[in-house]
Amino acid sequence: QVQLVESGGGLVQAGGSLRLSCAASGIIFSLNVMAWYRQAPGKQRELVARITSGDSTNYAGSVKGRFTISRNNAKNTVYLQMNSLKPEDTAVYYCNARDVTQTNYWGQGTQVTVSS
Repeated sequence: QVQLVESGGGLVQAGGSLRLSCAASGIIFSLNVMAWYRQAPGKQRELVARITSGDSTNYAGSVKGRFTISRNNAKNTVYLQMNSLKPEDTAVYYCNARDVTQTNYWGQGTQVTVSS
């Protein structure tokens, strides 16, 4: 049974930082593409950042230079370091894993709220 458990969300002032974590179980973590998505109220879920099994990364233009995705295969965990947060970063952030069969798995989401 695949489980993705996010943590690290919360309330922060604009300009502040948060680090999200996603602990995975039930998958061969090292072979998975891991990603963070977010969904703001009234908007579609969007890709924030992705990291491949070979540690290649890509980012949404709106977060490039401010957010960093990383992974620790020994801990089956993916991280999202978020710096210089803006009110428009407010959303529910979801962890995503995509395995070698292209099956997607999702966490339950963690709320990030950035006050101005």
